[in-house]
Amino acid sequence: MPGMNSDDQLDAAFAALAHPVRRAILARLAKGTATVNTLAEPFEMSLPAVSRHIRVLETAGLIKRDRNAQFRPCTLEPGPLKDIAAWTDMYRPIWEARFDTMEQLLHDMKDDS
Repeated sequence: MPGMNSDDQLDAAFAALAHPVRRAILARLAKGTATVNTLAEPFEMSLPAVSRHIRVLETAGLIKRDRNAQFRPCTLEPGPLKDIAAWTDMYRPIWEARFDTMEQLLHDMKDDS
């Protein structure tokens, strides 16, 4: 996403992922390239509405649309998802420590009963 710094890119990716339809579209694209019509099939909404969701994903850099004759197949772009994973990974030690504490508390509660 030219012109965006890494914080802007991360913000755009999180905003795009905030909608369940867009997450479902990404899940479908994780299986392979698909046309807009194919991506729209499972949703009870107009093709223009699905196209708007696709545009949000494209603007966030999460997908890419190619030109192939009259078709515009969509492809998942993993870079922004990798950035999200790296950002969340910074917090892994915190939540792992909390899970370890919770596991110990549950173990202690079980021993007390």
